[in-house]
Amino acid sequence: MRNIQNPGSALGEAIGSQMEQALNNFLDTLCEELGYHFISASVIDGKKKLLMYDQFGTAFNIDAMIANASMQPIILFESKYIRYKKHNRDKGSWLCTAHPAIRRRYQSIRSSIAVLAGNWSSSSLAMMRSFDINIFLIPFERICELLAHHEIVFDWDEKDRMTAREAWEHYSQLTEYQQRAIGEEMVALVKDDLRSLIGRILDDSVKRDIEKVTIELHSNLGEVKIYEFGSVAEAVEFLNSEELKDVFLTIDSLTLFDPPPEIGYANGEEHSHKEESIGKV
Repeated sequence: MRNIQNPGSALGEAIGSQMEQALNNFLDTLCEELGYHFISASVIDGKKKLLMYDQFGTAFNIDAMIANASMQPIILFESKYIRYKKHNRDKGSWLCTAHPAIRRRYQSIRSSIAVLAGNWSSSSLAMMRSFDINIFLIPFERICELLAHHEIVFDWDEKDRMTAREAWEHYSQLTEYQQRAIGEEMVALVKDDLRSLIGRILDDSVKRDIEKVTIELHSNLGEVKIYEFGSVAEAVEFLNSEELKDVFLTIDSLTLFDPPPEIGYANGEEHSHKEESIGKV
């Protein structure tokens, strides 16, 4: 067994890698059944990274995507394992920057999906969902349960290097088949729901219609206002309004004393902004 300076990090990387490989295998098989292409590496000869670009030429290294027969991207995929919540901001912010920017250039994209494993804060998840990213969560507690079946203690304190080293040594003694099985067991927790969502996204029998119209107005002073409408008619009526010239009057602008927006969750709970933030960690 090779000498590892940071066994806890090495084990996390190994588990994340097994999860990603199991996810890719599942998606590759599913896409073949549905008549689509699953792509996790560059389609350009001699290139390895799957790079996609925004309308300004900025390159983003994407984990994977589903493309149609014409090789037009339909679904963007990201997968990530994170042990500590303090690392949420980096990955979450990157997703919220990269995926919307890519979708503005590749107009064939219908959805973004992120399979996230480990510890993710409710504020980070809310941030990603606000950018229309579909989240599939594999909780840290379930990972600990799966690893316990292989006699690996995974829930150690951040500074407990001894338990981390013992966990890495136990993992290293597993066969390749057993290591792959851990990734497959993690993906199995979300596989059915993931298959169902992908099937709905790729369903071409659904009639296309305009769901909403977004208007973004920029003043010559740098102010920005965004309006959303449920129909084209409502948007046109707004643009033809005599009051349009006054939209940048700042009397209705939020102040630093205004409370944050309330974010509702599926379980009915509200996020406490006092406990978590997306800012400095």
